[in-house]
Amino acid sequence: LVRVLDVALQLWQPQFQAVLLRNPIQRYVYAISDDEAYLAMKQDSSTGGVFGEGGTAGTVVAGWDRRDVNLAPKWSGWFNELRNTSFQLLGLLSGQRVLFAPEISGVFPELVSVVVNSSHLQAMEHRHFTQYLKQFIEILLLACPVTLYQTHLSPILEPVFEHVVYRLQMSWKPVLDSSNPNNSTSPKALTTAGCDAVAVMAASGGEQWYTSYYARGGLFVGDMQGVGVEAAVEKVRVELSRTFSDVLQSALALKGDWALVLANQAKEEQAMKKGDVSKLFSGPITRVNTESATRLNADGTPRGENEAALEARKMLRINEMCRFILLADERVAYSLASAVVDALEYPDAYTCRRCTKICHRILEACAWDARYTQLIGSRMFGKAAKAIVTEPKWMVGIEWDMINLIRDIYVRLVLGQTLLPGGQGPAMQQPKDPANPQAFEQAKNADKPLIGGGILCTPTDLPREIFAGLPGIGVEKVRLLDAAMSQKRSAKDQKDALRELLRVAAENLKQAEGTSSDSVFGRAGESEGLLGQNIKRDWVAGDNDKLVTASMVRKQQAAQADEPVVYDAGGLFST
Repeated sequence: LVRVLDVALQLWQPQFQAVLLRNPIQRYVYAISDDEAYLAMKQDSSTGGVFGEGGTAGTVVAGWDRRDVNLAPKWSGWFNELRNTSFQLLGLLSGQRVLFAPEISGVFPELVSVVVNSSHLQAMEHRHFTQYLKQFIEILLLACPVTLYQTHLSPILEPVFEHVVYRLQMSWKPVLDSSNPNNSTSPKALTTAGCDAVAVMAASGGEQWYTSYYARGGLFVGDMQGVGVEAAVEKVRVELSRTFSDVLQSALALKGDWALVLANQAKEEQAMKKGDVSKLFSGPITRVNTESATRLNADGTPRGENEAALEARKMLRINEMCRFILLADERVAYSLASAVVDALEYPDAYTCRRCTKICHRILEACAWDARYTQLIGSRMFGKAAKAIVTEPKWMVGIEWDMINLIRDIYVRLVLGQTLLPGGQGPAMQQPKDPANPQAFEQAKNADKPLIGGGILCTPTDLPREIFAGLPGIGVEKVRLLDAAMSQKRSAKDQKDALRELLRVAAENLKQAEGTSSDSVFGRAGESEGLLGQNIKRDWVAGDNDKLVTASMVRKQQAAQADEPVVYDAGGLFST
């Protein structure tokens, strides 16, 4: 298995691509299959699929498909099977815990040297790396015994997560750059016509090769033409980001089997609190069901006889996994957190929404740790604030998720308040430290992120500085925000206060920008975006509105003009 995987992955390294891409037949080893081309087009399979009307059979290798007596169109499918089978076997070894057996401890270093070989990781196409994460890394994370995290997870996760950061940055860079009106080109997959030029670039390798390689997702689409050439790149890029966020969610008990354990625990606590045991025998309220004779899980599936014992063991692994990948191993923690924070600005709502959930878990587990203060208080908070204030069209529908993340960061790092998991519920104010009036006492659940986590005892001004540097805000509005969020700590009141502050900044930035573009990065209209909905205008006096006169506006403007500029947004809106 190790040898087969090693040889299969070597074939994609640039020195081999430089040779094979020049050959008019052998270059099709790197091509996608007709089936992958069909899925990239997102066509309706009711018309007959790949071989039906409008199908993609014969488009990758012009005039030939896998039904014909020609090896070239079959190579892509064979290599996909070989590579995916190898990843699946690694996943099976992990899931069945064979990988952790003492009998193969002598082989484990050799296996690690292949599966995390830097040349192999860099040379994988996005579609290969996605399968690698799904079929091996995710299963490894969930199956590894707690006692072996340091010896069996660290050697694999450290190089893999470091590579993920680089791959995602290079993959999304052309898209983020296209938000600039002066650079509106979209990356396209390699076609047969460009093979000779790319082969020359592959021969030299280096940064230039990988920048181009990741921009197109590593894809070679052969003789394929039309919109599918660009659609294929978009598909693999989005799948890569979504797969990575899904793997992290599974590892942090935000989805999948481990999340069900937490949901069952919450269900039992609710039943005991209300004194209603019947809730343990009913499924979720989103299903049409009747009470069962046996106890049900939170998802409505029946519970096994030994479910409680199994869940107790899983809870130990859930807690330890959270501690390990976010605190114990600094290389893994920094790469993971950096990749998640960067993903907050990628124009894909699916990825962004799930990364906000991961950010909440990072806050619950690490807000108290000063090592995270810069990353959370500056980078994470800055990207979240920018996403709301710039109101890009792709953000429509997930603004409340982002505002909730902003709230979670602000109350934990600035105001000394804790929240329930996921940034939910009213904020709970921590008392001042008697020995240090500038600090707060730590929350009693600081070491228990699954039930709320802790706060930063010595508050930081980083989020305040970002807010104060937003257009039209300033220091005084930030002080008023602090007072409002300290006085009213319900989730609705705090989020409404944040929304109003961000709306003011968005209005000022909009006036400075002028006309919005029609691209996905263009500003959402008032009827689309959250900030523009149900807004009370100063010049319209409603039943409950305060009348604002012209003299009052002039006095306010004069006071703002005299206010010294203390903070700036640190280049938050620079391109």
